[in-house]
Amino acid sequence: MSFIRLTAALILTASTAAAGNISPRDGWAVHETSKPFEQLIADVKAAAKTQGLGVVTQAGPTGAAAARGITIPGNRVIGLFNNDFAVKILALSTAAMIEAPVRMYVTEEADGTATLSYKLPTHVFAPYADEGGAGLAALAGQLDRRFALIAEQAQK
Repeated sequence: MSFIRLTAALILTASTAAAGNISPRDGWAVHETSKPFEQLIADVKAAAKTQGLGVVTQAGPTGAAAARGITIPGNRVIGLFNNDFAVKILALSTAAMIEAPVRMYVTEEADGTATLSYKLPTHVFAPYADEGGAGLAALAGQLDRRFALIAEQAQK
């Protein structure tokens, strides 16, 4: 196959490629919903606010891919945190703050619904357990509860 034909084939494949649904895995929570992508994003943000967490970051390749002529399903990473957790975690482990904000991931499915998934904060902060001790584990546990409530509220 010539270089040009190979390149064209790769571009065509990439323009419609999707890896598929997120499956359950160790240390993750995965919530399939009946909500459309944009609605689930809005509901995650609203639920985060009720749990005292702010949207610190947002990123997703969907719009930029479309601008390049590549169609991919909706895809948004939403980073959530607050200053109270930041100050408390920093007092226990400077290194652990590399994990902040903790992220939720909204993905669009082929049927138009969206899935909400995230790594459990206890899983995210586990590598810093030796340094942060029981205090860090307790804060991560509090974040686990808040993230579970956000997921529950966002799915309603």
